[in-house]
Amino acid sequence: MPKLTTQEVEDFLSEPGHLARIGTVDDDGMPRVVPLWFVINDSQLLFTPRTPALIWKNLQRDPRVGISIDEEAHPWRKLTVQGATMVVHEPGNDDEWRDLYRAIARRYVPEGAADDYVNGTDDQPRALCAVDLSAASTKVTTWRMPRRGEDIRGVWHQRYYAPGTKWSDD
Repeated sequence: MPKLTTQEVEDFLSEPGHLARIGTVDDDGMPRVVPLWFVINDSQLLFTPRTPALIWKNLQRDPRVGISIDEEAHPWRKLTVQGATMVVHEPGNDDEWRDLYRAIARRYVPEGAADDYVNGTDDQPRALCAVDLSAASTKVTTWRMPRRGEDIRGVWHQRYYAPGTKWSDD
């Protein structure tokens, strides 16, 4: 499957509307995946869990996350992340980064509605969390469907083809 170029990743992650599906582990060991708004800023994927949310409790106990961001239309770009979350701002310090929260909201709702949303929820403490996409400890994987003229065998990674079949390398 073709990987995204650095420019394709930057373009994809800067487009409004894509959700980050962030996976954490509950205290009973069960996985939990939550779709959240995000923004990329200086190679950091930033998101804002609220303090009553289970994802916030999970991140406090174990900062490791799995993240998936994809699209439903061709070329079906996909990006996955395995990494550790850093808390940039603890809950209750929202005034220090409210403009960034407005920028996140504007990626998902019209500007006037985004301001209303932020102003209408500013009494709800939230944290500002980040996953550094450029950190050596962060694993980022990207792919998309082959484009016209590219080898159709690129639809799947080689490891998914059964040995001895017409598409396998063995």
